[in-house]
Amino acid sequence: MNARSDIERAVRAAAPHALVEVVRSALATAYDARSVQVLLADYSMTVLKPVCPAPGHDRTLSMNNSPQGRTFGSQRPHEEPAGEGDQVDHHLPVTVRGERLGVLSVRLPAATSTPQTADDLAHVADLLGHEIIVAERNTDLYQRARRVTRLTLAAEMQWQLLPARAFSAAEYAVGAQLEPAYAIHGDNFDWAADGDQLTVSVTNGMGEGIQASLLTNLAVNALRNARRAGIGIADQAALADQALYDQHRGSAHVSTLLLRFDLATGTVGAVDAGSPQLWRLRGRTVARVELEAQLPLGMFEESQYVVQDLRVLPGDRLLLVSDGVYDTVSPRGEEYGERGLARVILATRLLPAASVPGAVLRELADYRDADTLDDALVVCIDWFGRQGSEG
Repeated sequence: MNARSDIERAVRAAAPHALVEVVRSALATAYDARSVQVLLADYSMTVLKPVCPAPGHDRTLSMNNSPQGRTFGSQRPHEEPAGEGDQVDHHLPVTVRGERLGVLSVRLPAATSTPQTADDLAHVADLLGHEIIVAERNTDLYQRARRVTRLTLAAEMQWQLLPARAFSAAEYAVGAQLEPAYAIHGDNFDWAADGDQLTVSVTNGMGEGIQASLLTNLAVNALRNARRAGIGIADQAALADQALYDQHRGSAHVSTLLLRFDLATGTVGAVDAGSPQLWRLRGRTVARVELEAQLPLGMFEESQYVVQDLRVLPGDRLLLVSDGVYDTVSPRGEEYGERGLARVILATRLLPAASVPGAVLRELADYRDADTLDDALVVCIDWFGRQGSEG
């Protein structure tokens, strides 16, 4: 059995908390690896933190000025001379279906640093990403490693509710980010994909802290419950609306934007029930997509919702943003608004979908020049379309 198969068998048999140590031992045996580090992106996507650090390798690394950070950003393997003597560092992205988890860094003797070995390491990085996702069901190790400070209880609840922060398929790529990452409360995004459709939702529960998080949790789970029953997005909204009204009798509500993409045609059904906005970049033209405004979920009993249809074309980019983005004001009291959004959407047009939300929120933080008091959420959807389809 070859080295790749031996490593794969060992990693798949590893205890959830022992993945890094098993990979470290397996790479040392197979390729004489001198050091092995697994670094995960923190919740704010600004630094990489080591998991089970080896002695002398426990530093938190910046995304912006480290080789590992550049590997994470570019999503391409990177090699460089390292240490004393004839050694090479290999940095490889750890990514699962578009979700960027972190970086695997391996130091090898130059003699074993061959193209075949580099290919084997890429395979190990891919395997490790999938195993970390599975292992998180049974250990807190990897979630602890992602934290540079403690999450608020509301933020803990929100992050547990979220799907991955990025996902890609042949027809589309999706990326999302929330800020303040360690103190988020009411904003949320969700998506679900199958062979024919992609459903994306953005929700914003009114209020602050745990109350906002509890409200959003109820709304998101009500939407998921209806979606998983095979119900269309108008009825998803109506059932979630009723669940919220039954619980709060109109005293609390949730703003929601629901989109359902037909992957074969590029037709998009939309339900706009509140404050999130939809923007489109087509070529070099940025415009807000005006949708029929409907009532937020839970405001009144038995509200009815209507689907509005629109069309996306291959090459289109859609951004869903919460009011914490477009209502942001500068220290001088100037609203970020439509002008600021149009500018940053155009400025980030060359970035992949997974990188866009973070770039927009960093630009927003610079504009605000202060810690935000409100949640800010950005979801980016790049539409490629299905080859041979009309969309």
